[in-house]
Amino acid sequence: MPQTDVIIIGSGLAALTVAYHLRHKHVKIITKSSWSQSNSMLAQGGIAAAVANNDSWKNHFEDTIAAGCYHNNVKNVEYLVQEGPRELNEWIHRGVKFDCDTKGQLLLGKEGAHSHHRIIHAGGDATGKELTSFLYYQSKPYVQIVENEIAIDLIIEQNCCQGVNTKNNQGEINSYFASHVIIASGGCGAVYGQTSNTDVITGDGIAMAFRAGAELADMEFVQFHPTMLHINGKCVGLISEAVRGEGASLVTQNGEAFMYTIHHQGDLAPRDVVSRAIFDEMEKGNQVFLDISSINNFNSRFPTITALCKQYGINLASGKIPVAPGMHFLMGGIKTNENGETSIQHLFAVGEAACTGVHGANRLASNSLLEGLVFGKRIANYISSISAEVPQSRTTKNKAKQVNEKPKLPTKKQIQEIMTTYVGIQRSNTGLQLAIKWFEKYRDQISFQNINVKTFTINEIEVINMLTIGWIIATSAFERTESRGGHYRIDYPERNDQNWQRKQVMITKSEMFVGA
Repeated sequence: MPQTDVIIIGSGLAALTVAYHLRHKHVKIITKSSWSQSNSMLAQGGIAAAVANNDSWKNHFEDTIAAGCYHNNVKNVEYLVQEGPRELNEWIHRGVKFDCDTKGQLLLGKEGAHSHHRIIHAGGDATGKELTSFLYYQSKPYVQIVENEIAIDLIIEQNCCQGVNTKNNQGEINSYFASHVIIASGGCGAVYGQTSNTDVITGDGIAMAFRAGAELADMEFVQFHPTMLHINGKCVGLISEAVRGEGASLVTQNGEAFMYTIHHQGDLAPRDVVSRAIFDEMEKGNQVFLDISSINNFNSRFPTITALCKQYGINLASGKIPVAPGMHFLMGGIKTNENGETSIQHLFAVGEAACTGVHGANRLASNSLLEGLVFGKRIANYISSISAEVPQSRTTKNKAKQVNEKPKLPTKKQIQEIMTTYVGIQRSNTGLQLAIKWFEKYRDQISFQNINVKTFTINEIEVINMLTIGWIIATSAFERTESRGGHYRIDYPERNDQNWQRKQVMITKSEMFVGA
């Protein structure tokens, strides 16, 4: 049976960062599609870091905590913002080319809820693609990459992760063993119909960890990006927050601006605030547009967005881009400590699949790529420092529930409709109960916690994962009886108080509880 030092599930920025820093070990990356299909490749805005002379890590810290509605893990946020500038300087020295002015100074943008210009970007609005590609080619000579295989279940013995079972496009099952397994599979954007995520992000890593017994946390906190290109009732691509940072404003079809009547930061308010404001306007029957008429160099500053708009026939000369909110980022995930360790021995998580607590209840713009770089390196350094003792047991015995007759599963579209209708930007007690009841029809048939997915097709496995994640988000949202950040209950007041004691809704197997 194949044996390696480290298996990484996923191929985005966080995964490649870990692989780069572990290139002295035998590392295998397993990804369900091609390495280039990740949310990291789609990231437009940039990377937040306090590198300007008039900025400081303390400013960045305060912005992150405020945007996160004081639900953040304070120590992890401090580590993120303190290490950020050093980490970026190291990648610049390695050869990453960020956008600079004619004097060679970094061009710094501004995005929602930031008090300073601190967003470093590359390729105008292609930061994720530029950085992820650079990391891929730097890591490729040292790492074995297995593409087009979906990780379906972790191999667990006595609460110790020994490897992973996968299924390839030919339906073949493979088992891989390693001293350490790292889940870096991203979030769960495809659980919602309108999303900025690539369609392969169906929550597989998080659902798989849940089946294995790993503890999850903060799953109710879902961030909707305020401005996605909205064509014929469908969100078709991301319009970076950096566009508003360059001076664009949100207006209705009548040209009426509305954000400054809602929040003192106006169009650059935190994402949860802006998304709800746009949602409210659309509920009134209004259309919402980004007015870009004040940005003189739009085509050169935002080439990716320009190409996207042209693809869908948007005349940028009109100065208006139709927008609507779409699911963008999951603040929760597999609960980890500062070194990426989960509640299962030898199992780690990093990136959007992990819940480190740095994002709190609402992620500050452009902190996600930073998290991937900083915590990816931290996990790699930690793994390098600990014993590489290989678990002794080598069994592929599967104790999960066998399904004698395949149940009739819903379609992905049906799951997306339930999540968008009842577990979206605005939530209520009644709506959440309806969603939970719908999900539990399937949970009772197939058991989200304890099912052998090997006999299912890849599409069916994705549906089971989406059902699992949908049920967890809905149930966690029902348990949190307040509004905070990306979790907005119309039947409970909003809380952003600084003196509030952080409480997490955590879930493992069929148990759900609230902890500090």
